[in-house]
Amino acid sequence: MKTNGGFLVSKIKQLGDRIFEKILNTKNVDAFNGAQGRILYVLWQEDGIPIKAISEKVGLAITSLTTMLERMENQGLIRRIQSESDKRKTLLYLTEKAHTLKDEYDEVSEQMSKIYYKGFEEDEVRQFEAYLDRIRKNLEEWQES
Repeated sequence: MKTNGGFLVSKIKQLGDRIFEKILNTKNVDAFNGAQGRILYVLWQEDGIPIKAISEKVGLAITSLTTMLERMENQGLIRRIQSESDKRKTLLYLTEKAHTLKDEYDEVSEQMSKIYYKGFEEDEVRQFEAYLDRIRKNLEEWQES
């Protein structure tokens, strides 16, 4: 059976990233970009986590993440602090400035959801997200093997 799922997911991600950036610009949100928004989102869920955990959650290699985190620290969005319990780990914390940006991020995220799910019934959204979660799990399992 021929499938186009991988191509479609890549295309959706590309278009979604562009639209997210466009919405940020439209709303005059210049404190962070789309990629930084994903990092902030993770930290809004759980502040003070290791860089490795951020890398896994946002799907970016630590080498790519390092430059981005440096930029975010210079912008006053995050702080990097060495773990007291394990000196080899650096933990990431949101600054007060980053905490104040959550509502703006949530507005953009809500607008993105409306675009993504236009014409979908609630049951379709739940089912679609369950499929996406299964795909994510399959990819994670493959990556770990």
